Amino acid sequence: MDFAGRRIWIIGASAGIGAALARALADRGARLVLSARDAGALDRLATECGGARVLALDLARAEALAEACDALAADAPLDAVICTAALYDPGRVADLDPARAEAMVRVNILGMMEVARLCPPLLRDGGQLLLFGSVAGYLGLPGGQPYSATKAAVNNLAESLAVELAPRIEVKLVCPGFVRTRLTAKNRFTMPAIITPEEAAGHVLRGMSRRGFEIHFPRRFTLAVKLLRILPYALSLRITGRMG
Repeated sequence: MDFAGRRIWIIGASAGIGAALARALADRGARLVLSARDAGALDRLATECGGARVLALDLARAEALAEACDALAADAPLDAVICTAALYDPGRVADLDPARAEAMVRVNILGMMEVARLCPPLLRDGGQLLLFGSVAGYLGLPGGQPYSATKAAVNNLAESLAVELAPRIEVKLVCPGFVRTRLTAKNRFTMPAIITPEEAAGHVLRGMSRRGFEIHFPRRFTLAVKLLRILPYALSLRITGRMG
């Protein structure tokens, strides 16, 4: 995809990979709509991105995405919608805060389902819908719940959409490994092959510019996890048990 002049909506743009993507796309001449909960952060980012349009929304609020889509309908079609929005709170299942777990499910799963339901009509024929899953959704790892479970759901959702929306919409699943953001700053373990948000944005843009369903990175890490996923449970559970 040549990004110059393309109209792209980034949901979850206020920080991390979303903000890095916004800057990288603006540098390439894209016309952006930026959404997230933090309107102040979006306003500051918009000034760095050539006056991008700001449309603050909270995916945890049931009506928020529908209202945003209505606001953009007059300006449709879009060339791409990218949803990076997610909540993250690592921990063991026994230590779950039910309210926090419910919030993650509401944003990470139900919010993404709303993106999948409401955003495709805004896209032109041949447009792209990028849903951010995660390598954490490939298989259950100790200490990763409930985030890993929600990302497994997103990975599955994207697989379904890729078939349902073809050939009009090109669905892409983005599965990052560890990226240095305010979310991964919560981790209390060594994160292998960790990269910067700017490096992650570069991987995403390259993935948007070529054919293929999944964009996963960094491959030196993601390929190892993919291998672990296809092993028999008798072996893979023994390996992940050592991680715990």
